[in-house]
Amino acid sequence: MGILNVTPDSFSDGGAYRSPEEAVERALEMESQGAAILDVGGESTRPGSKPVPVEEELRRVLPVLRMLSGKTKAVVSVDTTKAAVAREAIAAGARVVNDTSALSDDPGMAKVVRDAECAVVLMHRRGTPATMQQAPYYDSLFDELLQELSARVDAAVAAGIDRTRILVDPGIGFGKRLTDNLALLRHLGKLRVLGRPIVIGSSRKAFLGSLTGAPADGRIFGTAASVAAAVLNGAHVLRVHDVKEMREVVLVAAAIRGAAEC
Repeated sequence: MGILNVTPDSFSDGGAYRSPEEAVERALEMESQGAAILDVGGESTRPGSKPVPVEEELRRVLPVLRMLSGKTKAVVSVDTTKAAVAREAIAAGARVVNDTSALSDDPGMAKVVRDAECAVVLMHRRGTPATMQQAPYYDSLFDELLQELSARVDAAVAAGIDRTRILVDPGIGFGKRLTDNLALLRHLGKLRVLGRPIVIGSSRKAFLGSLTGAPADGRIFGTAASVAAAVLNGAHVLRVHDVKEMREVVLVAAAIRGAAEC
């Protein structure tokens, strides 16, 4: 899953595209590099970020989605927590809703996803982007995460969303400490109990900088290590900025994971 943030303030690539045409060019480049999914987002969810109005988020994403329609064979995803944005994005060609609130921020989101019969990524998050990194704490990380994610999956199914259309994301960096992020990657296989494909988004995130001292745009090797660990421990979808490089990491890690016993 290639990341396409059409925002002025995302932590890594905010403001990278001066026009919808430049954003679409980058999306098609990621597809050519091996991205099977293109995830378009118009609102930053970095720690400390504030929500933007629906109208502004639509202004950012709709031109890109409309221009991508018919130009890409990749699955197009919209990264949003707002039902109104998801509805318009789906009409413009999106087939996945990537909701960092797991359908909890907007009570209308589940209906939009259900009626469109699209796929949805339910991500675990503690708090809001503005508050989630203010002293997050868990008594038992995996017990709490599994309980909360399972509850969101059950809520989605109860709202009429087909379980087979649901993916889960443990939310690396979303209300997590450094130790939590590392534990999630090491023990990712525990999430298999949910019975749904696992999405991991560790690309360029702050915990990598904490370990390496590198700035966001210099975390490619740290990202590669985290992607390899995720694949080896059962991840199904890797959400990344550096598609060309991470595709090679995925290919090698997946080959190791599938190697014969000796």
